[in-house]
Amino acid sequence: MKYMLLITQGEWYANGSAEERDRAMVDVVEWWGRQFASGKMVGGQQLESPDTATTVVIERGRHTVVDRPLMEAKEAIGGFGILDVANLDEALAIVKTMPQPDGKVEVRPILDRGR
Repeated sequence: MKYMLLITQGEWYANGSAEERDRAMVDVVEWWGRQFASGKMVGGQQLESPDTATTVVIERGRHTVVDRPLMEAKEAIGGFGILDVANLDEALAIVKTMPQPDGKVEVRPILDRGR
């Protein structure tokens, strides 16, 4: 079963000193490397900051391009991962090992339509 991890940038990333951020990122990057090496993480990337986002708004068939993130929120998606594991419990167990000092990770099943 595949799960999408939507990972927020925590306060440590936005408000920490450069030294604190660099130290935390070393652990986070190593964690990602271990997950890819295990074969359970099958995709993922860090995203550029939200101020680089462009959103296409579709209303009644019309498309409007807006230079801002999709969601207007304090928290921003900092990256995503795709796990391929047996079940939700295994996905959650892996996410709980993430060394990020703070933040949130939404774990959502990827719909498989047999493709």
